Amino acid sequence: MPKLDPSCGAWGEDLIHRLPVRVYYEDTDFSQIVYHARYLHFFERGRTESLRALGVHHSELINSDDPVAFAVRSMDIQWIKPARVDEALVVETVYRPNKGPRLRMDQTIWRGEDTLCTAKIEAVIIDPAGRPRRPPKWMIEVWTPVVTAAPE
Repeated sequence: MPKLDPSCGAWGEDLIHRLPVRVYYEDTDFSQIVYHARYLHFFERGRTESLRALGVHHSELINSDDPVAFAVRSMDIQWIKPARVDEALVVETVYRPNKGPRLRMDQTIWRGEDTLCTAKIEAVIIDPAGRPRRPPKWMIEVWTPVVTAAPE
């Protein structure tokens, strides 16, 4: 596994971005098990930090000369095992080939060797009015080196 940068994780030679996260009390329900909706927060952090590790910052996207943003269009989530307060987790993000304005990603949350949760995400690149649009050329150039085909 590559050395992880605590500020934004790291892309490995295997084209997987890994972000370490810690489960805090605020992430749990009364039983100290992570509340199901909090996994969406962990996945969002993984997507945001994977972009940041490529040099793409959300604040710069919307304020650029060619402003764009991302909106999640769909998400298929499978909860497999629970996470608990104080546990150290890793959020993995894998970019899949995009189709027009759509960016597809697979994400997994791990606790050691245990898969806790998986998600297939489709995000859409939008303009400031919320209309889908193709990504700017520079953005395609940035993420193309980390895109991998979906497993058969």
